[in-house]
Amino acid sequence: MFHSRLGCSSISFRHQDLGTALRTMKGLGFEEIDLGALPGVCDHVPYGLDAGAVAAVSAEVNASGLRVRSVNGDIGDLNKVLDDDEGRAGRERHLYALLTLTANIGAKALVLPCGALDHTPVRSVGDDLDLVAAQLIGARRRAAEFGVELWTESLHFLRFCWNLERAGLLADRLAGSGVGIVMDFSHVVASGEDIQAYLDRHQGRISHVHLRDAVPGNINLSIGNGAADFAGGLKRLAADGYTGHFSLELETRDVTNDERPAAAAKAASFITDLI
Repeated sequence: MFHSRLGCSSISFRHQDLGTALRTMKGLGFEEIDLGALPGVCDHVPYGLDAGAVAAVSAEVNASGLRVRSVNGDIGDLNKVLDDDEGRAGRERHLYALLTLTANIGAKALVLPCGALDHTPVRSVGDDLDLVAAQLIGARRRAAEFGVELWTESLHFLRFCWNLERAGLLADRLAGSGVGIVMDFSHVVASGEDIQAYLDRHQGRISHVHLRDAVPGNINLSIGNGAADFAGGLKRLAADGYTGHFSLELETRDVTNDERPAAAAKAASFITDLI
């Protein structure tokens, strides 16, 4: 029904428990998903991710029959210096658990954020960017041991790399490292940046694309209710040779929970025509 390169993030149905969300997405006709594992955003994956939780989530996702493109997770503020061994060990354990989950469910990549939920640097913009890049590159090396990729969602309007300048500077630091870039239309628009300018800056670097609508300052709109130029953006991605996948991440606040399935199906049909 929908394009084979178009999936749906479980974040779109974060109000449902994991099993219900999986059944909802499959019932709508999606064959591929992203799995939300972001504390405070989507609790489909417990933040306290011990071996039992990894096994339980893995079993539930695998039983659904859905393909998983990526796991969208978080291991803490990557521009925060962890001075104590306990903090570093805790981050490493969480990364290990998320990578184990990613591998268990056959996902292509684990996605990590581009810094804290704060635009203000901990030390300085340059120092924080250096640290975020180093943490992501280290996580990518760890991911390779699990046979999966490591991507980062940058730019992200709510995170440290919130605008085109910082996202571009992070991309420079990640060049040649194997860390992929996830583009999100809504975050580019919410930050007041231009989709084409973002694609100019990240040409050939994008590994995955999130789809949601936005206006400057607001990332939480259904597709068609904001200012994102999906037609122009997808046409440009195709012209640039992008062969990756797309995911509806409909963390919207302009529809009711009961309206979400229909809104997701409508968005999927619209994007399918554009792809």
